[in-house]
Amino acid sequence: QVQLMESGGGLVQAGGSLRLSCAASGTIVRVDAMGWYRQAPGKQRELVAAVTSGGSTNYADSVKGRFTISRDNALNTVDLQMNSLKPEDTAVYYCNADIAKVAGPFTYNYWGQGTQVTVSS
Repeated sequence: QVQLMESGGGLVQAGGSLRLSCAASGTIVRVDAMGWYRQAPGKQRELVAAVTSGGSTNYADSVKGRFTISRDNALNTVDLQMNSLKPEDTAVYYCNADIAKVAGPFTYNYWGQGTQVTVSS
């Protein structure tokens, strides 16, 4: 069984910073892409940032220059450093990863349980 465990959410004032962390555990042979998504009330879940196993990154336009995604391939972790937070960043943030449980190209896609980030104005 594979699990993604998130931590680091909370309440912060506008302009502040938070760091989210996610650790993958269980029967893992390989972790391919890892990323963070978010879902605000009444809105669809959206990609915030993603990183490949090789370190290539992709960011939503709304967070470029403010958020930084990083990963540790040895520990199967991915972090999201969020700076200059805005009230519109308020959402539940979800960790996501493509994980291979056996050798070979096939991966399963997993989600964390979500962590609330609230930015007050």
